[in-house]
Amino acid sequence: MPRQSSSYGGGGTTAFRSVSSLFGGAVHHVARIASRSPIEMVVVVLILSSFCYFYLFNLARTSDIFSGTVTRLYPTSVFASPSDTTFTQLDRGADLTNGLHHHAVKIQLKQMAISDPKQQALDPQIIQQFQHLIKNEIHVPDNTKKQFNVQDLCYHQQDDHCFFENDKTDSSVVLSYAFNATGAYRQHLADLWEHKVATLAPGDLVSLSNTGHQENVFSWLFVVVRNVFLRIKELLDMADNVDIMVILAGYLMMIATFASLFINMRSMGSRYTLATAVIFNGFVSFMLALVTVHALNVDVYPVVLAEAIPFLTVTIGFERSIKLTKRVFQLSKETPIAKQDIHKTVVRAVDSVAASITRDCLMEIVVLTIGAKSGISGLREFCFLSALLLAYDFIAMFTWYTAILTLKLELTRIRAINGSSATVVKKGGAVKNTGYVRRTVVKVLDVSDNEDGKTDNFIIGRLKLLMIAGFIGMHVFKLCSTFQSTNPQVNTTEPSVASILQQLLQQHQSSKQNTLPLIIEVFPPLPFHVAESVRKSIVPEAISQPLSTLFSTAAIYIQHPAISKLLFVALFVSIFLNTYLFKVVRQPKQSEEKQTVAAPAPAAIAPVAAAVPAEKAVTVTKTEAPVVPSDVVRSIDECLSLVKTPEALNDEEVISLVQKGKLAPYALERTLGDFTRAVRVRRSLISRASVTKTLEQSLLPIENYQYEKVFGACCENVIGYMPLPLGIAGPMIIDGIDVHIPMATTEGCLVASAARGCKAINQGGGATTIVTNDMMARGPCLSFPNISQAGECKRWVEHEGNAILTEAFNSTSRFARLQKLKVALAGRLAFVRFSTATGDAMGMNMISKGCEKALSVMQEYFPDMQIISLSGNYCTDKKPAAINWIEGRGKSVVAEAVIPGETVQKVLKTTVVAMCELNINKNLIGSAMAGSVGGFNAQAANLLTAIYLAAGQDPAQNVESSNCITLMEPANNGQDLRISCTMPSIEVGTVGGGTILPPQQAVLDMLGVRGPHPTNPGDNARRLARIICAAVMAGELSLCAALAAGHLVQAHMAHNRANATPAPTPIPGSCIKS
Repeated sequence: MPRQSSSYGGGGTTAFRSVSSLFGGAVHHVARIASRSPIEMVVVVLILSSFCYFYLFNLARTSDIFSGTVTRLYPTSVFASPSDTTFTQLDRGADLTNGLHHHAVKIQLKQMAISDPKQQALDPQIIQQFQHLIKNEIHVPDNTKKQFNVQDLCYHQQDDHCFFENDKTDSSVVLSYAFNATGAYRQHLADLWEHKVATLAPGDLVSLSNTGHQENVFSWLFVVVRNVFLRIKELLDMADNVDIMVILAGYLMMIATFASLFINMRSMGSRYTLATAVIFNGFVSFMLALVTVHALNVDVYPVVLAEAIPFLTVTIGFERSIKLTKRVFQLSKETPIAKQDIHKTVVRAVDSVAASITRDCLMEIVVLTIGAKSGISGLREFCFLSALLLAYDFIAMFTWYTAILTLKLELTRIRAINGSSATVVKKGGAVKNTGYVRRTVVKVLDVSDNEDGKTDNFIIGRLKLLMIAGFIGMHVFKLCSTFQSTNPQVNTTEPSVASILQQLLQQHQSSKQNTLPLIIEVFPPLPFHVAESVRKSIVPEAISQPLSTLFSTAAIYIQHPAISKLLFVALFVSIFLNTYLFKVVRQPKQSEEKQTVAAPAPAAIAPVAAAVPAEKAVTVTKTEAPVVPSDVVRSIDECLSLVKTPEALNDEEVISLVQKGKLAPYALERTLGDFTRAVRVRRSLISRASVTKTLEQSLLPIENYQYEKVFGACCENVIGYMPLPLGIAGPMIIDGIDVHIPMATTEGCLVASAARGCKAINQGGGATTIVTNDMMARGPCLSFPNISQAGECKRWVEHEGNAILTEAFNSTSRFARLQKLKVALAGRLAFVRFSTATGDAMGMNMISKGCEKALSVMQEYFPDMQIISLSGNYCTDKKPAAINWIEGRGKSVVAEAVIPGETVQKVLKTTVVAMCELNINKNLIGSAMAGSVGGFNAQAANLLTAIYLAAGQDPAQNVESSNCITLMEPANNGQDLRISCTMPSIEVGTVGGGTILPPQQAVLDMLGVRGPHPTNPGDNARRLARIICAAVMAGELSLCAALAAGHLVQAHMAHNRANATPAPTPIPGSCIKS
């Protein structure tokens, strides 16, 4: 028998499969949120992307990436050992935290270059004011109690003064400051100080690193375009031919990747929207990755970024988005789009591809992380950025893009309902009549899977991994250097710089730290010009002035405290209004048609709409109103032609089709595609066929119920639902935990009585419970030709056949585990009782499946055996039987509590002696006189059935589940009362059956036992059985006390007759006052 593939896809190692399985659940929940609220998700992503865009835009404007200087200088590090008289230049990107460099004294040399482009003499007063400003008025870091200035951060000389050098000429001045950068924190403070100086507000001097603040946006854009063009030209002149070929190949592959995306999306029926959404998905991920990289203080240089973009596009690609899109469209074609629940379709598609997509992303991120660990400058930043981009792209795919797919299907559904079918380009249709070259290109770029996408194509994923690994290998072995920036560094051999370095070296060698090496990092000078030198505009004033005024006015209004809040509120009002309008549009449009004269009907039928009173009408869950007016009934033939589009039929026409035998009344849900409408139509049919014809106008509720949960699982031919009052007794302390007991009942006084029992038990410390057995049973009836073969079968089952049948039985489920086999003979008939643990399920279906498998194996050993019935009443299910009382069935539970004597007198209004005497005479002797089997109790079925109805259990199983013996005896020298309830056959489950219905699930949630237990299968069902047994004990205690005190009849007469005149005062010991 072939092995079935895992639900989370094959391929890859076990570790990757387990991790992808872990991510699968998270992806499912995220996709469910995105598909349920697509507009909200799109708006959130757009707002987030806007913040990222403006953050990066401002970062670019305040940096020197697009500055007027074409060539960007990088810092230079020099090194000198204690015995050296000159410095040695270190390679750029060298690790200064390891080896000898780690213990060196580190100094950062910061420089400010002040000049006048007109070559005029500088005013000394301006220079002095500037020096005073940067020395005394710049403090770092911000928003902290302890701040530092130049005096705190500088490198101190022997006379404890800061090192400072001033290189003057007539038209320029270079100010040099040496900072003590020994330690990461001091380096960080020095960098903050330099950034503050570079971004100083304009005054007499203007920082050229901050010119973006003085120029308007259009002037800045002109400068950017010019500088980028010059920068590209300079890089081409400096680059090797191999590097140019690699970059050119990357851009060509990027163009091919974009072309492949549009071609594949077009083949699936989307011309531009989905492909544009995928590109925007990648753009948002790219911006988020850049923001994260900047927040982590990782420098990604512009040259590296420009060279990385094509390789990022090619390696990450769009195959995952195409795969998800294709799967969504495949599932959307399984049923008519007008009948679909778009949310469920999208979530199903995501679940089917999430594992494989997660696996591929994780493997690629691992490879890129390995590359990020390399020490190669440029490659390290590229791999780090790529790994982050992959992670963000993965998240955005199942949030933003999933929401876009949901909106796409919703719009398609609206067109289908309104009768305008969307034009879908079939596979190959877009290139059917084009030239050979175009067909070849499209075929090459098409990444569609074979066999309708049923086989996962691993070749693309493996090829991309090889491309990434090969690309990293090329840089590791230095076959090319595309990501290694060739920008020049600060020239330390210039006389002005060299003299400063020599002074610092001499001072270091004469200091107390002269035994340590010295490392000096020389930074390029920050350019400053006099204010007049930057006050010129590239754009003509006739154009720039009106635009500048417009943007300035807009900025004023946006920054206004009141107007900005109003705009913010207006934005969210617009968002929610659009959301509401979109949901309204999703409802089918009622087309105005000419009223056609209906064919003569055999009998006049009252309209369905008139059957429901207006004050009781509730909004229908799916289809609010039929397309045609409800008072127009067309001919049978015309209605039959519209059966495949039930939205076009009104309820009266559906009723006429059923009455004529053209539709089956039990199949209305499948035919109409609307569960609430099907229930309403069926109720009208039943009402008109009944004697009283009152059901259609009755108070039996129909609206606001999730019938899709009922269909095919809990009930058939549904005509509504029956509400029951739900009461709560307690809380009651059960095994040290406070538990509220839910009870669905129409018997007055029952909940109040149980509440009194809970109160009495709590005053004694609560109830203690144990589970002694957990085995569901099924007993098939087998027939043999004679008693000899029947006896041989009994012997075989009890000896060597036990292991064989156990193995066969256990193979049918991962939860079902055969615990015991018991065989009984009646002539040539054999009854085999299979007792099995069934996890958190009640287990009848599970054990029946296992029995069928075990019996098929048994027939191989006994060919003459005949299976009379899978259930031979030897189980026994839903019938009183001594075997359930003796052997147990389901959960066997015992509960116990000790009630203080004072509580018995004050709360229960009786005595310990009276309680014990009543229990013996009533529950034990009385039941024995009646020949009861398992009925040695006062009202176990009352409490158990009420909880069964509330918790979604099978109420018919109260027959055997109510088996209970209640025992009472004096405790603590006769002062207190000890009570226990033994229930050997409580049949409950927390999965399957009625537990799938939302109200019942809410009750199980309240008890903390909903669904399967996450770690120990069966614990939730056993906990529910413990709660039931303890609640039964509370009911037994309260009822027996009422009987012993003689209050039972009085309490029921006062509280079970709603129309009776209420008693003037509560009866002592009644269910109202305890």
